[in-house]
Amino acid sequence: MAELRLDGSALTVAALSRAARQVTPVVLDPAGLQAMARSNALVQQVIRDKVPVYGVTTGLGARATEVLSAEQLAQFSVQTLRGRGHAIGPPEAPEVVRAGMIVRLNTLLKGYSAARPEVAQHIAACLNAGLTPVVGQTGSIGAADLVLNATLGLSLIGEGQMRDASGQIGPSARMMQAHGLMPLQLAPRDGLALSNHSSATAGMAALAVSAAHRAYEAAQTAAALSMEGFRANTGPLEPHVLAVKPYPGQLAAAEGLRLRLAGGALFDPGQARRLQDPLSFRNIAQIHGTVALALAAARDCLELEINSASDNPVAFVDSQEITSCGAYFTAEITSTVETLSRALVPLAMAQLARLSKLLNPGFSGLPNFLARPDSASNGFAPVMKVAEALGAELVQAAQPVPIWPSVNANGVEDCLTHSPAAVKALIRITDHLNRLTAIELLAACQAVELREVTDGLGPFLSGAHRQIRDTSGALADDRPLGQDIERLADLVERGAFAFDAQEDTSAPA
Repeated sequence: MAELRLDGSALTVAALSRAARQVTPVVLDPAGLQAMARSNALVQQVIRDKVPVYGVTTGLGARATEVLSAEQLAQFSVQTLRGRGHAIGPPEAPEVVRAGMIVRLNTLLKGYSAARPEVAQHIAACLNAGLTPVVGQTGSIGAADLVLNATLGLSLIGEGQMRDASGQIGPSARMMQAHGLMPLQLAPRDGLALSNHSSATAGMAALAVSAAHRAYEAAQTAAALSMEGFRANTGPLEPHVLAVKPYPGQLAAAEGLRLRLAGGALFDPGQARRLQDPLSFRNIAQIHGTVALALAAARDCLELEINSASDNPVAFVDSQEITSCGAYFTAEITSTVETLSRALVPLAMAQLARLSKLLNPGFSGLPNFLARPDSASNGFAPVMKVAEALGAELVQAAQPVPIWPSVNANGVEDCLTHSPAAVKALIRITDHLNRLTAIELLAACQAVELREVTDGLGPFLSGAHRQIRDTSGALADDRPLGQDIERLADLVERGAFAFDAQEDTSAPA
């Protein structure tokens, strides 16, 4: 089985997504464990010297000015988790929890946390045993994921619940014992290192961006197939035409569309039915290009985040200091995720517009609602209501999260980012977009067949056409399409219609 080697600096969004979703074993770089041991030695030093250090020899939050005694320090790490493990709501998806654990492992290996190597080794052992802590979905405001992480930490020390690889949930101490593991025993600093960081948000955001990338790739395929069914003009996709305003995202989107259309007859002279198509066809490169640019920015942001420390405080071995900082604050994640969410709205609206044009014989030159001419079917007309309902919920989810002065810790913790809310909105948007794309794939496939140009498709779109028809037969007579849409949306979510080799996806076969 493939493994994921973590060294604190080379984790990618794509690799993290694969490992979290496919339960890939993780291996810890020895140099990272050594860095942890060196920084943990600083903890022992400040305890011996009774130096006030936030969260190490003092209390937390509003109690940061209280210096703890040696007796208090013995239980402080456990108390840190017990006093903050308040996550509520439905259990988070196992892959989201695993993603956060992998991010935390990677960032621990930077050596800034001052936690013991045993902490990282225990997290890795649980992951590799297929054990995932059960953590509620609600509790983080994006200024560190303190409540979520503390809930997870309680599972690691045997005081919470875990889910095994088969999906069975039970007390974490019993679940670990069944896999030959003992609960983690905490030392000074370990409790705060387990809880005071932003890995839960970063892991969830990385999965959300990866899913948005797969959704974008499928939307590109659906748009290309709609172009074939509409007999759209390919002139706007030509490199010399795009060069008049060469935004990188537009160039990338147009190249992706050309690759999907390659080998087909649509590029031949006389295939285009109009001099100028409706904007939802003519401006696909511009609309999708904005998403491509936002995806690239989000990937860059997340890859910096998951390879950086998000601790407070941070330990510096060379200068022998442990210093409070703001590395746990996730304003960049909120900004880049919301930008991506907003970019997906015009893409979805263009899908609705293209669907309406394909169904309208005045624009498409095809039978009304893409119904078979020899049937009494109403075709895809009722499905447009489903599409517009998805569009409405998608647009609503794309609204920015509210930001206000936090009232936490008696006014000490007075700022927040609400990154988790922004990431959850992106996840909802992507889910809706996958279903919209599934509807466009069905309608475009029907249009291609009614146009009788199936034999003129290039290799990639021919493969996409076969996969669509293997999932949902042509609409001849009225029948419910809900389950077909859901099955296609599931294929979209798994990357079945992607052309991009960067992700763990493959072209339709």
